[in-house]
Amino acid sequence: MRYLVRDRLLGFGDDYWIEDEHGEKAFLVDGKALRLRDTFELKDADGRVLIDIREKMLALRDTLLIERDGEALASIRRKRLSLLRNHYRVTLVDGTELDVSGKILDREFAIEYDGELLAVVSRRWLHLRDTYGVDVVREDADHALLIAVAVCVIHLAEREGEED
Repeated sequence: MRYLVRDRLLGFGDDYWIEDEHGEKAFLVDGKALRLRDTFELKDADGRVLIDIREKMLALRDTLLIERDGEALASIRRKRLSLLRNHYRVTLVDGTELDVSGKILDREFAIEYDGELLAVVSRRWLHLRDTYGVDVVREDADHALLIAVAVCVIHLAEREGEED
């Protein structure tokens, strides 16, 4: 399943829709402005909150926390020993780790588990300006989680770019 994400041109507090490959609204990224830390919700088309994402306070490295139904689900942070490409690690609460690597700011990267491809993020397939696709390769994968991971990793990479 492929999802289309229009790059947000303003700030993290903005809301934007993510559409499925048929042009139907699938997820809403609901940014929460005027907070002490970055936070947003990923909602389904009916407005139900699927995932909460917030910045971890007092962390040595920028870290985003993902929660579902008030329970911790995962944390995302940049892998420090990655020299050639942007590389992020997603650690699920059960200890499972997902690797995210590629050209994050160019919207060309992959999300993998133990060497198996789960999703690909790319602008190459699209002719729409300021849009990228999230192609979830495995049908049994958690689509909402993979969308949230893609949005989080891009946010972290953009913040690092601003700091440099």
